Amino acid sequence: MDAMRGATRDDAAVRRDFWTKLKRLGGRIPFAEDLVAAYYCAMDPTTPNRVRLILMGAIAYFILPADAVADFLPLLGFADDAAVLAAAVTQVAGSITPAHRARARATLDIKTSAAEPL
Repeated sequence: MDAMRGATRDDAAVRRDFWTKLKRLGGRIPFAEDLVAAYYCAMDPTTPNRVRLILMGAIAYFILPADAVADFLPLLGFADDAAVLAAAVTQVAGSITPAHRARARATLDIKTSAAEPL
């Protein structure tokens, strides 16, 4: 829990670690679009702080190497990450705008081989 708190306070580390892990996983996670849309919403300065904290917590859970189910396990590895993200997105669904989702789709289309975020 302390690691998640620390990760949510360090925007630069979240940005770096998020893109690194997302690139490494490629298309193996079915919730990638929701994850990237949540990321863009959390990084949007117009997003309310409460929403940013909820989303940053879910993103930090995705980034952190120690979680409830090891990510390398086939089929089950990302179930806990997906559940945490789904819970967070459900709580703040109105704050994730069509612009965040469109940017996420565009990023995922471009990022299949790129190393840096847009």
